[in-house]
Amino acid sequence: MILVTKWFGVFLCDGNRILDKRLMPKDAASISEKLAVMQRGGLLPEERELAHGRDKIEVSERRQSELGKPVFFDSSFLKADSFGFSSEIMHEAMMGLARLRTSEPIPRDRNLVQAIRSLDDLIETANLMSERLHEWYGMHFPELADCAREERYASIISDHGDRTSVISALGLEMESIGSDMDPEDILAVRDLAGTLSSVYLSRERTEDYISDIVEKICPNMCALLGGPLSARLISLAGGLERLASLPSSTVQLMGAEKAMFRHLKSGKKPPKHGVLYQHPSVHTAPYWQRGKIARSLAGKALIAAKIDNCEGEYKGDVLVREFEARVTDIKRRYPDPPKKKAPKGKRPAGSRSGRGGNRPLKK
Repeated sequence: MILVTKWFGVFLCDGNRILDKRLMPKDAASISEKLAVMQRGGLLPEERELAHGRDKIEVSERRQSELGKPVFFDSSFLKADSFGFSSEIMHEAMMGLARLRTSEPIPRDRNLVQAIRSLDDLIETANLMSERLHEWYGMHFPELADCAREERYASIISDHGDRTSVISALGLEMESIGSDMDPEDILAVRDLAGTLSSVYLSRERTEDYISDIVEKICPNMCALLGGPLSARLISLAGGLERLASLPSSTVQLMGAEKAMFRHLKSGKKPPKHGVLYQHPSVHTAPYWQRGKIARSLAGKALIAAKIDNCEGEYKGDVLVREFEARVTDIKRRYPDPPKKKAPKGKRPAGSRSGRGGNRPLKK
């Protein structure tokens, strides 16, 4: 027996024979609500009712694995019009389902993904504008780049403008080799500096927002990886739920997709890590240990993601201890770099070339 759920009902079948059934109400709104429950991965009361008391039962969807073993089943013989359901009801039900799903609360990890991408845009914008500001204002006061950097550089120019006012505000005693600028040119540079200061402020606020979200939704990942790296992994995966479903080998190489495709295309060395290189235990390790440490870190990060996705109890301290013990073991077992292999086509030093190899010479 196999349990099959269609949009118009739940059926208990034996081959192409229907043993029992529970039809959906012929109301589009009710059908939409039941379909929404199914899309979220839940079970319908009708499914539980038909499966109750039956020991050997199979199901047609992995969602129903709580009730029986999932198997492939061709249910095309079940037609909606055979049970009095028209295409108009299906259309109304699907439209209602779309409205229900789009109006659901947005998970916070989805907001986190957008925030990370927004932060990347802000960083890129800030770098471009900073480069332009340094090049433009550097014609007037090139020495300022040695006295102030990034946010302070932009804010000083925005607040004071011309070279004389900046030197006075900083309390400097120097003569600049820069050229003079007209007041209207200084005003244009100040506008650019003011815009750059706003971008820096937005970047800082976005970073604080990301840290706040990531600490709330994935405390175990934060304990192991830290907030920024946890947020980056979630963003690359497209969400916490999808990250928790990935294999650890994918997590290990996440962020190194270009290098992986280059390896597959040209046969170059495959990457050993992606964004996990940002973790101190990986980027401070010798090159021959980084791949092993990144592999261990990816495994622990995946466990942390699964716990956080299911809102399980806090295990961050345990995962950190286990990872640190593994790092210590790797450093003990592989203290020296591996020996380099001889290039293909070349014989090791001391070997004889030509036919006969290393056979002794005849007397």
